[in-house]
Amino acid sequence: MEQLQKVMQTIDEQWEEQVAFLQTLGRFPSTLGNEGAIQAYLAHYFKHEMGLDVDEFVPNPSKLRRHPSYIDVDWGYDQRPIVVGTAQSSKPTVGKSLILQSHVDVVSPEPVEHWTYDPWGATIVENRMYGRGIQDMKSGLAAMIFAYRALQQVGVELGADVIFQSVIEEECTGNGALAALMRGHAADGALIPEPFGLQAVTTQVGVLWVRLKVIGAGAHTERADRAVNPIEKAYLLIKALQSYRQYLNQEKKHPAYSDHPHPLNVNIGTIHSGDWPSSVPTECTIDVRVGFYPGVDPDDVKSQIKDWINQASLQDEWLSHTPPELTFYGFSAPGAEISSEEPLVQALARTHKLVHGTKMKTTAITATTDIRTFINDFNIPATCYGPVGDGMHGIDEWVDLTSVKDVTKTYAAFMMNWCGVRK
Repeated sequence: MEQLQKVMQTIDEQWEEQVAFLQTLGRFPSTLGNEGAIQAYLAHYFKHEMGLDVDEFVPNPSKLRRHPSYIDVDWGYDQRPIVVGTAQSSKPTVGKSLILQSHVDVVSPEPVEHWTYDPWGATIVENRMYGRGIQDMKSGLAAMIFAYRALQQVGVELGADVIFQSVIEEECTGNGALAALMRGHAADGALIPEPFGLQAVTTQVGVLWVRLKVIGAGAHTERADRAVNPIEKAYLLIKALQSYRQYLNQEKKHPAYSDHPHPLNVNIGTIHSGDWPSSVPTECTIDVRVGFYPGVDPDDVKSQIKDWINQASLQDEWLSHTPPELTFYGFSAPGAEISSEEPLVQALARTHKLVHGTKMKTTAITATTDIRTFINDFNIPATCYGPVGDGMHGIDEWVDLTSVKDVTKTYAAFMMNWCGVRK
């Protein structure tokens, strides 16, 4: 207990350095395809500031395709590495090995003119830090790193390996997490500091991305009455998807979501059409995100979506003869569950109680995270436990800095609990 108190004190003493580190992370505009710079920074930090054995590698799609959970993409991986830093135990193991994983990819902050603060400025106002990706999830990345740094400073020798994984594409495919695990960076358990509050995620939904391309008959607007506007036809499909959303949420709920009023979202994420106000466009493309319960096969959901769109198309004279092109891309992610009785979750609950003096809560989230890859594909128990904030994927995203410190303390104590400490 005295050693743990020293670790907690060290986290307090390193706090200003941790905040500055988080600001540095937040100032990397690490959107999809632009993760290389922050990954290079972290590879250097893992090696030279933390003394970890670093494996920095670019995902190889030809190898990843061997796994059924790999998602084919139409972009490349050059200069977009995965970074793994390992603190390897040189003596016989006395505890369990642990993965601490975070993603560095963030969604676009556009339109930035609506932000109060620079989305890449990591601005601190009172007890909040603002910026794109600050909450989701660079604050958690800083927490897990500085938890370990506090252990190093105090001289705690953990009894098992700790593996730090900094991955890409959590926001769209999960291929980063898959690549790290397929490369052999596995452990007895995993924690991901996604920002769902200081509580453990025990259930998450599955997610599909769907693209609908509606073909119209383009023309100059002087003959618009004889043309077919695909934007207007897209409205019909959007209404059908809204009905589908209502249908999904009226069906029998998964037990973990029995008290949730609206667990499954069908979201119209993007719509693109036309290039000139005085032209009737020829195409309109809609990108949609669909949620579904754990235990449901994504292929079954794809079939259901196809049937729903086909039935809606048959109600329209044009669409019945010129049906929309429907493709699935990006996420094809099943849901995931972990029991609250799982030893990893129980150990986290004990640690939370020890550090904060309160009972840890669990939660079922209506989003997806990389824990599904650990649980479903590699049989590694995993959960999320992270800080508090608001504005994820929205305007003026922020994180509560006190909660970041709280998470840092939980992670440090958890490593001592899960991995064991050598005397």
